[in-house]
Amino acid sequence: MFKRLCSTALIFGAAALAPPLAAQAQGVACLPRDALVERLESRYKESLAGGGLQSPQQMIEVWASPEAGSFTVFITRPNGVGCVVATGRHWTGATIANAEGVAG
Repeated sequence: MFKRLCSTALIFGAAALAPPLAAQAQGVACLPRDALVERLESRYKESLAGGGLQSPQQMIEVWASPEAGSFTVFITRPNGVGCVVATGRHWTGATIANAEGVAG
């Protein structure tokens, strides 16, 4: 009985510590932000296209390459680790209209 209880506790404990299933399925890559940025700049020729605070604990960044058309979205945590949440192709940048030129 004690062996079953310990085995069950180990199995459920290991499952609780595993990354979320969505992260496993999408192959979320987490690296120190500096290493991630270096890879995006050197390998994919991407540069910062925009971003902002998603919450006090997370900053979201979008990096893109207008020439190659690729883009990467990642979240950086306060500990300096960045996790890629999306990548894609056919990037098109958008321009924000100048608020001073809008009649209202």
